Amino acid sequence: MRRGKSLKCFLAGCHLYQHSACIYPEIPNSASAIFQASRISLIHYPESPLQSYDKFNPLRHVCPMASRGGVLHRPNKESLIATSRIHQRSFGSTTINIQRNPSFSMINSDDINYFRDILDDNTVIQDEDRLSSANIDWMRKYKGSSKLLLLPKDTDEVSKILRYCNSRRLAVVPQGGNTGLVGGSVPVYDEVIVNVGLMNKIISLDKVSGILKCEAGCILQNLDSFLANECYLMPIDLGAKGSCQIGGNVSTNAGGLHFVRYGSLHGNVLGLEVVLADGTVLDMLGSLRKDNTGYDLKHLFIGSEGTLGIITKVSILTPARLSSTNLAFLACEDYSSCQELLLKAKRGLGEVLSAFEFLDTNSMDLVLDKLEGVRNPFPSSLHKFYVLIETTGTDDSYDRAKLETFLVNSMEGGLISDGVIAQDINQASSFWRIREGITEALMKAGAVYKYDLSLPVEKLYDIVVEMQLRLGSSAKVCGYGHLGDGNLHLNISTPNYDDNVFAQIEPFVYEWTAEHRGSISAEHGLGLMKADKIHYSKSTETVRLMASIKKLVDPNGIMNPYKVLPQSIYSP
Repeated sequence: MRRGKSLKCFLAGCHLYQHSACIYPEIPNSASAIFQASRISLIHYPESPLQSYDKFNPLRHVCPMASRGGVLHRPNKESLIATSRIHQRSFGSTTINIQRNPSFSMINSDDINYFRDILDDNTVIQDEDRLSSANIDWMRKYKGSSKLLLLPKDTDEVSKILRYCNSRRLAVVPQGGNTGLVGGSVPVYDEVIVNVGLMNKIISLDKVSGILKCEAGCILQNLDSFLANECYLMPIDLGAKGSCQIGGNVSTNAGGLHFVRYGSLHGNVLGLEVVLADGTVLDMLGSLRKDNTGYDLKHLFIGSEGTLGIITKVSILTPARLSSTNLAFLACEDYSSCQELLLKAKRGLGEVLSAFEFLDTNSMDLVLDKLEGVRNPFPSSLHKFYVLIETTGTDDSYDRAKLETFLVNSMEGGLISDGVIAQDINQASSFWRIREGITEALMKAGAVYKYDLSLPVEKLYDIVVEMQLRLGSSAKVCGYGHLGDGNLHLNISTPNYDDNVFAQIEPFVYEWTAEHRGSISAEHGLGLMKADKIHYSKSTETVRLMASIKKLVDPNGIMNPYKVLPQSIYSP
């Protein structure tokens, strides 16, 4: 599919791969069969970021997690960041100067005895090794010093834990798969960690409406595999799907690869069960798509990052898993071509468009250099930009013809300079490996300053260009993300963290985003990293109202303190 060569001739010999999960009434339970029935096959991948996520899952001791034929092992002690009194920034050697809230109590032996009375002994964790992995985020950038990890098995246990912690003013950090990028799921100091990973039951699936009810600790990929048997799928798809949990997805309002097709969790989550700081259980676990009776309170908890309560159950609308999936990996020579391609894809592919991702040449260079087994789809040349377009529909012939027509027109219009269409699941998986492997490649390259921005599409790449001009040869600036919904992942890669580089990045990146009416957090949340930066995206009046809601539902401020909102609202 190169310029000057008939695209139609190329396509004639190309068999687009089909996603055939729903052709058969039953999908075998083996890992290979599940992967073959899903959008991408992970079987032939080299080491994936998911293994990095899983290494820090505290539940690996309760139920070891298998991954591609092996059991994940805990990290060596030497690999963990040394505990420090002041929490380290995730992007430099400078520390965030947060003082421990003096109104919070310190845990004592009476507290431990109480928790042992209401929980099983093996779910009250004080073991240093197990606490080490629960205290640190998967990127090894945020580290707390909690002395206690609790693993409740049901909502009642969560309620008892929070009621007691509230009465004692013991600060709490809710935790799921611990795959976040902004320090929201690990302690800052000695907060009690409440990990809901043992609450992993699927409650029900309405096979007519596709409404799934499940507990918050269910792993996203496990839910999707379960739904595949019934020809449904989860409306979110993340690189961390093998470790992240649905409760954490909802509490951070996770976006992901299919946002352009299925939209936000605010639209897909129908109901929640939430435990408040005082132990009150809010039963909002509805399964109605239309319910206009009063304030829709579930939306307060979607995206609140555990600062208002702990999500324990979720009711979510799952779309039908369709039988035909096609994937194209394309090359463009400038960002304006990527924009124009997106516009034409929305108009020309319409209802079958399910993903529109982009990455720049620096991102591609890193992946090819740092990840084993990754191949360049265009081995003879490098291009300035790359786009992945996925379509999903019900009629393979119709969907294939629609994509081919779109690509022919785009090639003739000069928007595409090269391209490859996946001919089978393995090739599709190798394409997605490039896009989903960027985070892993960045970590292997050294220090990385990560920013998750939402911007108008026409301005989205301008900040990458400006940042490269500011930093010059001192850093490699990478831009990639979900172009279909205006979400840029801006990553600055350097051999080591450097205060001079950091001073060039911040606050410029936030000021630039605010000036162009963007958001400083598109899908990762604010966590600890950006709690004091919220004013770049929200007005003073809006933040004040958020603070008043926080104080209303959590007057003692025990729920995930120091996160999301500025530190001043947590002052005693």
